[in-house]
Amino acid sequence: MQILGVAGASVALAVSAAGSALACNISEFSAEAKCDGSKGVITVTDKDASGTPATVTLFLENNGADAKQIGEQDVTGSREGVTITFDENWAPNAEYRVHVTAGNGDRKIVDKDITPNLTTPSEGCSKDESTPPATPSPSESASTPAEDTPSPSESASESTTAPATTSSNAASPAAGESNLAETGANSNTGMIAGIAGALVVVGGGAVYFGMRRRGANDNR
Repeated sequence: MQILGVAGASVALAVSAAGSALACNISEFSAEAKCDGSKGVITVTDKDASGTPATVTLFLENNGADAKQIGEQDVTGSREGVTITFDENWAPNAEYRVHVTAGNGDRKIVDKDITPNLTTPSEGCSKDESTPPATPSPSESASTPAEDTPSPSESASESTTAPATTSSNAASPAAGESNLAETGANSNTGMIAGIAGALVVVGGGAVYFGMRRRGANDNR
């Protein structure tokens, strides 16, 4: 009988220890403030391996008191962890209280807050990443001339350039007519030149025959 009593006590202790190991505990709950794009959210994760149903209530704190209740959700945890999400566009450095109640029926295994209270990050989720276009300063606008406006020196040089000579519509005189106009000759110049040349030839021949004849007389 003593042996049976000792064995029964041992089994009871083992079952009690196993039950304690699987019992829901506040340390198995954790909360975190995150960003979902540009929107803030608060998540609570339940890693209760016993799968005890629990209720999570979220409060916004102000000077150590509840300012308002954000929401309440039910969760049944697991060894791997089950996460629930509260849509709360939290402000930087805000404080939240997370209260957990867990148990079956009226028997509450857990009725505590996650400690310490949740404090959000110092930087919010909304970030203005757009950069306005740079505007030139008045001095830059005044000192930069327009590309299409010519400089004063270029305008002056263009205005002093001699205009291109244009061809006259009057017909230019022929080469022969131009020479005749300069020398004062007329159309009889060729004939006069021919007669003069003939006279020179005749005169030369006469002189030649005269000298030859004179030489023959001297030989006699």
